[in-house]
Amino acid sequence: MSDNEYQIRKIIHIDMDAFFASVEQRDNPQLQGVPVAVGRSAKRGVVAAASYEAREFGVRSAMPSVTAARRCPSLVFVPPRFEVYRDVSRQIREIFFRHSDLVEPLSLDEAYLDVTKDKQKIGSATRVAQLIRSAIHRETGLTASAGVSYNKFLAKVASDQNKPDGVCVIQPHEGEEFVASLPVRRFYGVGPKTAERMAKLGITAGADIRDKSMEFLLGHFGKSADYLYHAARGIDQRPVRSDRVRKSVGYERTYGEDLVKDIELSEALQKIIDGVWQRIENNRVKGRTVILKVKYADFRQITRSKSGEHYLTSKSQLSDIAHGLITSLLPVPKGVRLLGLTLSGLTEMESPQAISLDSSMNHVQQVFEF
Repeated sequence: MSDNEYQIRKIIHIDMDAFFASVEQRDNPQLQGVPVAVGRSAKRGVVAAASYEAREFGVRSAMPSVTAARRCPSLVFVPPRFEVYRDVSRQIREIFFRHSDLVEPLSLDEAYLDVTKDKQKIGSATRVAQLIRSAIHRETGLTASAGVSYNKFLAKVASDQNKPDGVCVIQPHEGEEFVASLPVRRFYGVGPKTAERMAKLGITAGADIRDKSMEFLLGHFGKSADYLYHAARGIDQRPVRSDRVRKSVGYERTYGEDLVKDIELSEALQKIIDGVWQRIENNRVKGRTVILKVKYADFRQITRSKSGEHYLTSKSQLSDIAHGLITSLLPVPKGVRLLGLTLSGLTEMESPQAISLDSSMNHVQQVFEF
């Protein structure tokens, strides 16, 4: 199949607006219109999410709490309530499934939907996106932004275009021109360092990537070359996968006081194990590789891992391996400020019947209403 013959789909990307912070503002009227950070205000706390009022001060997720408080003295910190966020996320996904069985969640607050053949036979992806956003607001009191396009790459970019509470539609004949003006940082996987490398090569926008040959991109960006070459032309053939399995499940925690004693580390690790296992059960997955992450008081960070021939299927197996990994690092006279544990090499506990994208779409539809 040539670049000009790729299959056109109707893809929607839904992204909740400042999800965690918006839930907190919804549930506590006193927080409405106030700069809010979900996270701990402690010296070693980290912002998990920021309201739009907080973002106006430059507060962002993953920012140290002390930095956030410095940028916004009126910032209100709210401890996270992940069970509540998960419950709301389940509500939202129920709304998605009213319109399509091809739903690929990316996180609690965003997902792709393939509505090439929507269940309610509405026929317009733009109309479906509007109905979904209206239902989310009516049933949860929250707002969502949507991107509508003919592939996943453009749908995701579009959902960020008119935030918050907006819709952006990129039609098939508009894709390549839209991408041409797109800053390179909007391309998936292009972070600050890669963008800096690109700038030195005279690449600042999609059009600059498009002008480079595949050989040039391979020489400078390796395995990302194929993605960049096609994305710069508005091409992305990845299907929406309802059977998508996460690559890893993890949990970590930063401590207000350094952990030094062996018993402190053991007790802290057990709580981390409890958190990871809860996520494993929620996602109905099993894995082969356990990765322990340790950040010392001097900010030096190390990881230790162990892989088995068979999948881990019990919490006791996970616990035995994790405690074995931490024991190999004892003693820790400098103290530990962060512990994390990840299970990778995942597969599903039970393999649900996969939905065939080919059978759901039958033939390429080159012309239809967006």
